[in-house]
Amino acid sequence: MRALALALCLVAGCATHARVAVESPAAPRPIGPYSQAIRVGDQIWCAGQLGVDPASGELVLGGIVAETRRAFENVEAVLAAAGATRDDIVAVNAYLTDLAEFADFNAEFAKHVSTPPPARATVQVAKLPKNARVELQVVAVRAKR
Repeated sequence: MRALALALCLVAGCATHARVAVESPAAPRPIGPYSQAIRVGDQIWCAGQLGVDPASGELVLGGIVAETRRAFENVEAVLAAAGATRDDIVAVNAYLTDLAEFADFNAEFAKHVSTPPPARATVQVAKLPKNARVELQVVAVRAKR
């Protein structure tokens, strides 16, 4: 019941604000018809980020740890363009192509989130774009500073 009330509150809040596309040249350009993020009021709904170097458009080398690090750098670039930081992240959906890499992913993940850590779901998927190992999708709420 509490979750439903929160969801209705978020939707009601969204209804009173315009949707604004967020774009950062410091993150990879979308590879499809979507925005890097959409800001609605103080809420930022980010598209999934891979461990792609924005300059080359290619996955970084170094496996799950390097891809996770780069994916967070990309998320942070998009959040910065929306006037937010990683401290504003409230939820993360993490998609891994191999849950056998979970421990390494989790250790790197912990280096990039604030305390208390955001809510998170981590699932294994069959495949990700560019044959990536990890994709991160975040929701943030800009803090009143």
